[in-house]
Amino acid sequence: MKPNADSRSIGDLAASFGLEPHVLRHWEAMGLLSPARTSGRRVYGDADAYRVSAILRGKAAGLSLDQLRNLITATDPAQRIEALRAHQQELQRKAAAIEQALSMIGSVLACTHEDFTECPNFRAAVAHS
Repeated sequence: MKPNADSRSIGDLAASFGLEPHVLRHWEAMGLLSPARTSGRRVYGDADAYRVSAILRGKAAGLSLDQLRNLITATDPAQRIEALRAHQQELQRKAAAIEQALSMIGSVLACTHEDFTECPNFRAAVAHS
């Protein structure tokens, strides 16, 4: 999504990201968005579009909405850095676990034994894990 200099309605902003308007209302209720209001209606500008992009990218990176709210509202950059480093370490732990699982699956796929648990390559992989 490329931000647009014009102000947009909730429906227009939501549609530009492939979201339903209720998602933006929920994010506002959680403190993730703070759109301006004109005659009681939400009006979204560039800053809001960038915020929505940040939320979507954060969610794609595995951050919860609560974590994102804490990152967005953090007034101390050190808090933000600490939270992101903790999440980075968690992602690295998960990546290592996935790599180990892929290695085990690879050893089973490469096995020519009728019972893969008798395969020396599988047994070696198990011994090293």
